[in-house]
Amino acid sequence: MMKYQLEMKQKQTLSHKMIQSAEILQMSAQELEAYIGEVAMENPIIDMEDWNSPLNDNDFQKKIDWLNQQEEHNRVYSRQEFEDAEERDMWEVIGESQEEDLSEYLRSQIVTRNLTKKQYEMVSYITNCLDTKGYLEVELEEIAKHFEISLEEAEQMLFLVQSLEPAGVGARDLKECLLLQLDRKQLKAPLVRIIISEYIELLAKNQISVISKKMKLPVDKILTEIEIIKSLNPKPGNSFTSRENLNYIVPDVTVVKLEGYYEILLNEYLYPNISINNYYRSMLAGEYSAETKDYVNSKIAQAEWVKKCISQRNETLLSVTKAVVDIQDAFFYGGRSLKPMRLIDVAEIIGIHESTVSRAVKGKYLQCTWGVFPMNYFFSKGIETTEENSMMAAEGVKEEIVRLVEEEDKKNPLSDQKIADILNKKGLKISRRTVAKYRNILGIKDAGGRKLFG
Repeated sequence: MMKYQLEMKQKQTLSHKMIQSAEILQMSAQELEAYIGEVAMENPIIDMEDWNSPLNDNDFQKKIDWLNQQEEHNRVYSRQEFEDAEERDMWEVIGESQEEDLSEYLRSQIVTRNLTKKQYEMVSYITNCLDTKGYLEVELEEIAKHFEISLEEAEQMLFLVQSLEPAGVGARDLKECLLLQLDRKQLKAPLVRIIISEYIELLAKNQISVISKKMKLPVDKILTEIEIIKSLNPKPGNSFTSRENLNYIVPDVTVVKLEGYYEILLNEYLYPNISINNYYRSMLAGEYSAETKDYVNSKIAQAEWVKKCISQRNETLLSVTKAVVDIQDAFFYGGRSLKPMRLIDVAEIIGIHESTVSRAVKGKYLQCTWGVFPMNYFFSKGIETTEENSMMAAEGVKEEIVRLVEEEDKKNPLSDQKIADILNKKGLKISRRTVAKYRNILGIKDAGGRKLFG
């Protein structure tokens, strides 16, 4: 005989509304604009309106007055200025100042060449197979197979591309890139060619003494040859802009420093305001079927919920930013080093869960007097110091490492252990491994890579 037993268990489930609210919270202003557009497309009762309340205009004016006093790179435009700028940009991109991408520039050079239609197609194909550095990303075999030609014919088309400007473009690796540039300059430079062909990896690691021993030449002579290599461009395609790949950082929140206090402004003008279409509201009072009214009611409820989620997102973002500014006041006031600050520190001030803080700052940018920063920039674990109950933010430690490297004797650079020892003497409890980690994050070479010879 089967026995049944009832057992009560508590299980937490996330409703669709809760998930939607969390998703909206972590959207940047640009993502929110796209999302509102998608919702409006499938919900006919939603009207999208520009922000035009008097309060918002006052906020705009405060922001513009402040930004007019800042550096040009901090420039953010008013709504009207944005519209004017967009109009100008429509015409200016056609003018002489337009930047070509690399592929366009290369194709413009072969217009006057006596090429068949197929040859032109092959050259165009190759130019589209170059990466941002100007290197060929595909194998010649793939090009030959694509056009059903021999490997020799494919190589001839590649040689044609390599004959174009800038010198070094179309190379298959760094060695070929540098050698192509030597050929273009008509430099024989046999020693330079040997260094590039046989010892480029050692050169990248700055192992000059090893190259010197292998080539059986004095270090001074090697250094002279390396100066020629330094005059070459390892990334010939970098001077060209691909407009499709340009990313513009748009701040979600602006911290305005005024006399004696800060004003925090959300960049709400980046996305439209949601309103309910009056015609559909009036349908609820009209003589329509219950099914129609149920449909309209469900769509109104959806729109109202989205509006509520956006409002909660904005309130949370403002609260989080205010807490960040309060904790990091030394940074916002004078541009000094950041204090250690965790998600839970901000969460406790506001009275919310730290996961909510994490969602609120995810993918968002803050603009202030000192520039535009990702909001997670202000959250940093601390490095313990010898002062009682004192910590220094990781950003401050990184600044110390940069300063020590800048001031070191380049002929006898500081090892990671030596940097750790110096910082420990200054009261920072930091290990060699942590120094190496921060140095790599900062893009600083190790002691061997920073050493100068001669």
